[in-house]
Amino acid sequence: MNPRHNRILNLTGFWLLGLCNNYGYVVMLSAAFDLLKKDYHSDEQASQSSNQTTTCNPVSTGAVLIADIIPSLSIKLIAPFLSLSTHFKVLLVITLSAASFLLTALSLSPFMTYCGIVCASLSSGLGEVTFLGYSSLFDPNVVSTWSSGTGGAGLLGSFSYAGLTSFGLSPRNTLLVMLIVPLLMAFTFWSLIVPPPKRNSEREPIHLSHSSSPDLEVLDDDKSSKLTLSFGEKILVLKKLLKFMIPLGLVYYFEYFINQGLFEILYFANTSLEHAEQYRWYQVIYQAGVLISRSSVNIFKIKYLWLLPILQGLNVLLLLIQILSPFIPFIYIVFGIILYEGLLGGAAYVNTFYRISVESSPRHKEFSMSVTTLADSTGIMLAGFTSIPAHNALCFCNNYGYVVMLSATLDLLKKDYHSDEVIRTRVFSTLTLQQTSQSSNQIITAGIKLFTMLVYLSLDLL
Repeated sequence: MNPRHNRILNLTGFWLLGLCNNYGYVVMLSAAFDLLKKDYHSDEQASQSSNQTTTCNPVSTGAVLIADIIPSLSIKLIAPFLSLSTHFKVLLVITLSAASFLLTALSLSPFMTYCGIVCASLSSGLGEVTFLGYSSLFDPNVVSTWSSGTGGAGLLGSFSYAGLTSFGLSPRNTLLVMLIVPLLMAFTFWSLIVPPPKRNSEREPIHLSHSSSPDLEVLDDDKSSKLTLSFGEKILVLKKLLKFMIPLGLVYYFEYFINQGLFEILYFANTSLEHAEQYRWYQVIYQAGVLISRSSVNIFKIKYLWLLPILQGLNVLLLLIQILSPFIPFIYIVFGIILYEGLLGGAAYVNTFYRISVESSPRHKEFSMSVTTLADSTGIMLAGFTSIPAHNALCFCNNYGYVVMLSATLDLLKKDYHSDEVIRTRVFSTLTLQQTSQSSNQIITAGIKLFTMLVYLSLDLL
């Protein structure tokens, strides 16, 4: 085969590896709402009218996020420091991926379900470390196609789950159909990708003339012929990578706090979509944004990575205000905000790894690419832990605590709070948020809710 043909096969192969590697992880998050229900194996999904649908599960979907990320983070911490055969690691990735779909589909208990989620997490984490490290042996553009593939996994995974379940296929059968994904991964790695030539540790470093990182250049060691890095050298490289890892971790913290802490409470009653369907399509739209931005690095590059966590933090604030005091009239506006959220997350991921791939010396590149995956996983893990108490606090302050504190506060203010024209509080049997009829009372209501949430959150954390 000629080099051009090999290059096309490898670019395509890494896109498929990114797709297969993240597919199970995304599906578990998309199915989180169903996995938390006791009857999610039922072939007949119960339909609820808009005035009977609640906005809170007894357990936050952040619980699924934690089960879906802690094993991944653990394996990412260990794997870069171990010397294992790439083929052996890929075999583990494929086995764990298949086990995740089987365990969650055939689950007879919550424990079995969470074991399946853990397998998906281990598969995704080990796969990301393995394939990103392996990509250091190829053309730098495979990082772009890998990132695009992971974005494709987000969109295809969330869309396929939401679509198949919406068309009547049960969650159980949907998960069984998805067993084709680990088979596709095996075919791609062992049959499609053309193995690279033997690595030469003496080759010259690769740098971008206009954007090389001085911090990483300091780490170049052309005089050394030793390919394996010592533990001390790895720690030194890790310190130099913090300027990439911290922004990436913050972006992922904010976006997964939104996805698993706020999505299930962002409920709109004035739409034909049921509550569970709204959650699924939030995930689909978010993943569409991720796919677009992860595929854009060859067209548009972002130099100032610190800007991205700031913008993502503003998204958290905006959606939190919407939950506390609804002001967005239509769900389609929230769809646009979620698409933008996905664009920011995908841009942070692909620009971070692309810059590392072109600014690192060949000797440090494989370790640098592997260890940086800790950043996004750490952010996701922290989001999982904080989204659970935040979910509980928001559900509390939007219901009983909110009504009690609102009544007491308005009593102190000596307002004519009994008038229907001043404020309409909702009944205890529904968790649907309603707006007050006057903007001044909306501000008071939002302040009371925010204070109640903070008090509840503090007590919950204690």
